Amino acid sequence: MTPSGSVAAAAEKQPPLDPIQDQELKSWRGLVFYLCFYGFMAQIRPGESFITPYLLRDKNFTNEQVTNEIIPVLSYSYLVVLVPVFLVTDYLRYKPVLVLQGLSYVSVWLLLLFGHTVLHMQFMEFFYSVTMAARIAYSSYIFSLVRPARFQRMASYSRSAVLLGVFTSSVLGQVLVSAGHLSFTTLNYISLGFLIFSLLLTLFLKRPNRSLFFNRGVPAHHATVPSELDHMAPGSPSKPEGGKLGLTLLAAWQNSVLAHMLCELGASLRLPQLRLWSLWWVFNSAGYYLIIYYTHILWNVVSPARDSSAVYNGGADAASTLLGAVTSFAAGFVKIRWALWSKLVIAAVTLTQAGLVFLMYSTSNIWVCYVTFVLFRGAYQFLVPIATFQIASSLSKELCALVFGINTFLATILKTTITVIVSDKRGLGLPVHSQFLIYFGYFLLLSVVYFSGAMLVGLRHCRQARHQPLPMAQEMTSPAEVATVQDRGLDSLQTTTPPLPPEENGWAPEPATREQSPL
Repeated sequence: MTPSGSVAAAAEKQPPLDPIQDQELKSWRGLVFYLCFYGFMAQIRPGESFITPYLLRDKNFTNEQVTNEIIPVLSYSYLVVLVPVFLVTDYLRYKPVLVLQGLSYVSVWLLLLFGHTVLHMQFMEFFYSVTMAARIAYSSYIFSLVRPARFQRMASYSRSAVLLGVFTSSVLGQVLVSAGHLSFTTLNYISLGFLIFSLLLTLFLKRPNRSLFFNRGVPAHHATVPSELDHMAPGSPSKPEGGKLGLTLLAAWQNSVLAHMLCELGASLRLPQLRLWSLWWVFNSAGYYLIIYYTHILWNVVSPARDSSAVYNGGADAASTLLGAVTSFAAGFVKIRWALWSKLVIAAVTLTQAGLVFLMYSTSNIWVCYVTFVLFRGAYQFLVPIATFQIASSLSKELCALVFGINTFLATILKTTITVIVSDKRGLGLPVHSQFLIYFGYFLLLSVVYFSGAMLVGLRHCRQARHQPLPMAQEMTSPAEVATVQDRGLDSLQTTTPPLPPEENGWAPEPATREQSPL
């Protein structure tokens, strides 16, 4: 055993911590705490799970108005604002977009409380779509303030804070309604108070000096690794004398980078796993959010409770958030040959989703609806991290951002197209039960396609004399191992996520995210 005197002497011989490193460590810890606190508080909207019964009972809108006139606006407006908000987020360096998100949330609840017409509620949906598109700002912002070596921990902390906020919000709403016997109107006033507080928090956020695409200058005291874009456009042209020449060279440089990125993306699309999981992201996400958007309407049709304390939407949202977090975590420990079994796994999960949607359609028991909704969201959240890791394994962080942006945009186009045909009053204008029957057919068709692909892969594998090893990027034993395959991977990828999925909320409460959920 070492004498205490020797320990003290050894401690005295240790070189003192560099003042710059010590200051940076304290600054990083402060950022972690404040950002996680903001991420938590921004999710506290206890009235969100009860938007649908509030509109139908307190505001006296009809089921047809909510289903065929109000909710479809969310898909249309989200499609319109998604790309502009994504670009503005990077150009303005995140903080202004977070402020915009806070203002939009406040506008949503002001319209909910004081609006009385369908047009007011349609504007409410528009502002909610802005808040959904702006979620990218938080997931990107947190990575612009710390070194790449800290991305993994930062991603873990921020994700946990958001999920905890969504869970707390749903539980708080349910407790206030069931135990406190508060009205939905009072619950929305409480939500507005929390949203104003979170808006104030955004005003004290630090604005980063750099971003992913437009603002690429790195301060001297931040030692960061070069990005893929730096390799694509090495060196920078000397400053021209003429202003017009400078603008021309700058535009040419940006166009060159974009051209290189598109070429890189085209080459990456040759990877079968990238194509497979990107297509899953597009098709499954579109169907998933359609279910999320209209589930609360279905619940009200199945059980039009007159007593607000008998409405358990918040409990269902809380349970689905918790299960989604558990399945997402468990997915990181699944060890199989993904290049061989991916299609079969996707097919099995998609078939499960189809069965759960059919149960929602066919049952008249509200508790069965609650349970199937929780399981449906858990199934989707199980595949999200797997898809994320598979896509990220062979891409740089810039290409990851581009791929996930394109996937999300294509999913939004598909979701909007289905909404126009099935839900909108100018299309078929179907009631919610009929819509769920169509969504069941949608997921069933996807599962058939994936099972067919899985059988073809199995037949090819059986015909081979011996199995040829696949590249690491295509055959990962576990999503949790990707971070060790490539440092740049997953954590920088979080800057793009939908996705902090799409996790999601509104009457279409999508917790994780509230990836989440649309009103």
